[in-house]
Amino acid sequence: MAEKPDTWDMETDVLVVGSGAAGLPAAIMAHDTGAKTLVIEKSDQFGGTTACSGGGMWIPNSHLNLEKGIDDSFEKVFGYAKLLTKGRASDDLIKAYLEAAPEMLKYLADKTPLELERSLMPDYHPEQPGGHNAENSRTVMPLLFCRQDLDESEPLLRRNPTMGIPMKNSEMNEWNAMGTPQKIDFELIASRMEQGMVGFGEALIGFLYRGCLDRGIEMVVNTRGMELVVADGKVIGLKAEQEGKEITISAEKGVILASGGFEWDEDLKAAFLPGPITHPNSVPFNEGDGLKMSMAIGAAIANMPEHWGWSATRIPGEEAMGTELNRGLLSERTLPHSIIVNSQGKRFCNEAASYNDMAKRLWDFNENTTEFPNLPSWLIFDQTYKDSYAMMTVMPGDDAPAWIERGDTPEELAGKINVDPDGLAATLKRFNEYAAKGEDPDFQRGESVYDYLWGDADNKPSPCLGTVEKPPFYAIPVYCGTLGTKGGPKTDVNARVLNINGEVIQGLYAAGNTMASVCGPAYWGGGATIGPAIVFGCIAGRHAAER
Repeated sequence: MAEKPDTWDMETDVLVVGSGAAGLPAAIMAHDTGAKTLVIEKSDQFGGTTACSGGGMWIPNSHLNLEKGIDDSFEKVFGYAKLLTKGRASDDLIKAYLEAAPEMLKYLADKTPLELERSLMPDYHPEQPGGHNAENSRTVMPLLFCRQDLDESEPLLRRNPTMGIPMKNSEMNEWNAMGTPQKIDFELIASRMEQGMVGFGEALIGFLYRGCLDRGIEMVVNTRGMELVVADGKVIGLKAEQEGKEITISAEKGVILASGGFEWDEDLKAAFLPGPITHPNSVPFNEGDGLKMSMAIGAAIANMPEHWGWSATRIPGEEAMGTELNRGLLSERTLPHSIIVNSQGKRFCNEAASYNDMAKRLWDFNENTTEFPNLPSWLIFDQTYKDSYAMMTVMPGDDAPAWIERGDTPEELAGKINVDPDGLAATLKRFNEYAAKGEDPDFQRGESVYDYLWGDADNKPSPCLGTVEKPPFYAIPVYCGTLGTKGGPKTDVNARVLNINGEVIQGLYAAGNTMASVCGPAYWGGGATIGPAIVFGCIAGRHAAER
C-alpha cells in the first residue's frame, strides 16, 4: 500500500487497470456516466488475453436471441448456472450477472461500433437442467473488424497469434475450419486480409478500442500498476511504473482492476493451484498484479484453486509476445481417429468434453506415487486422421514434421514416447471395437450434443468417434494449459472489492479474471470468460462514475 503523494503525476476520476474485455467496457461505461477516465496497460499493446481469444460472450437473453424469439426464463438459466457453480459464487452475484448481461451487451452494441452475430454453440453441459442446445445458443460472437478503422492507433491493437484468419464464427462452423481447413474459401480470406480485416477476439477488442478512441478516453501503454494508494480507508489512486519510472495517478471516484489472472506468476501458482500449469495460453503479462495489489490492502480472496482449463501443446520454435507460444487442443482431440492416453497407455477422460472440464482430469493425483499420472499425456492419432484433418499447423497430405512422433505399430510409437506398450495396445483394441459402432462406454464420448461441436458431421456413425488402427501411428504431447486463472478478490454485485470482514473497500473494483469468478469451478458455455468480464466491467465503470 502506497502513501498519498504530495502531488500526483496524473489525475483522473476513474482509473482502469488493464485493456481487455473487462477494462475497455469499464472505461466506456465510466466515461458515458460522466467521469473522466484513464486506461493504463502494462504491455505495449491493448487487448489482453481477449485479443488472443475466440471472442465469444455467454449472454443469456441477449437482444440477438430475443429478436429470434428465443426467450430464456430467468429461473431456467439461473438454475443451470447455479447447478454448475457448486456454491463457489453467491446467488446474488450470479443473479446480478444474468440480470445485467443483456442490458450491457445491448448498450455496447448501440453505443460503440460493436457488431455481433448469434453463434450455434451449445452450452458446455446442454443436457443438464436449464442447459441450451446449439439452436438456442446463449453465445454471441463479434463480426469482422477492420484494423484500418483505428487509423494511427492500429499498431496498438494486439494481434491474435493463433486465430488470425479473418472469418466469422458462422463461417468457421460452416467450413469446419479447424478440422478441415481445405474447405475454407481462401480467396475470400485473402481479400479480407488485404483489407486489414480480423475476427474473433481481435475483432472484439478492435470494436471496443474504437469505441474508446471515439470518446477521447485517455489510454496509455507500458504502464504497470504496482500499489494502491489508500487514504482514510478509501482507495484514491495508484502507484505505477511507466517506462522504468515510478509515477502516481489519482482516481477520485475509483480504481477498477481488470489486469487478468496470475497464470504467468510461478509463486502465485505454487501458492494457490492444486496442480501445475506449464503451458498457459494467455498473454504472458498476466502475473497477478491486481491480485497482489488488492491483497496488500486486506481484500478477501476466493475461488483461488480454479482456472479456465485447457489442454495444450507446443510446436518447437514458435514464439509470440516474447515467449514460447502454447497452442490449445480443441478439434484435434475431438475429431474421429484420435484418443488421449497417459503414460500407462490408458484413456482417462472424454476427449471431446469442454476444454475446461477435460483439463480437470490432467490434475488427477495418484495417492501412492504422489504424482500426476496424466501429465504429460499423449494425443494419439492414425493415418486416417492425418489424411483427413488438420493437426495443429499440419494440413492433410503434409509430411509429418519432426515434432510429431511416429511409429509403424502402437508398440513402436509407445517406445518412442515412454508409454506402456501393452497398455496402449490394449486401449486401442478396446476403443476400436466400440468406435466402429459409434459407442464409448468408458467415457461417453459423443453422447453430449456439445461433443459434436468440434467433430466431423460427415463422419458416421459418430462425429467424434473413429477407429485408431491405420498405420503409421502418431503422437503429440499434451500438457496443462489455461486461458487464465479464476481466483481473485471477492466482489459484491456492483463489482466492489470486499475486505476479509465482508465490508466494501471504498474506491476499489475488480472485473474479468482479476476478480473471483462468478462461475466458480464451472464453464457455463462459450464465452463464459468474456461475458462476465464485459458485464462486471460495465457495472464497475458505471458504479464508480456515479460515486
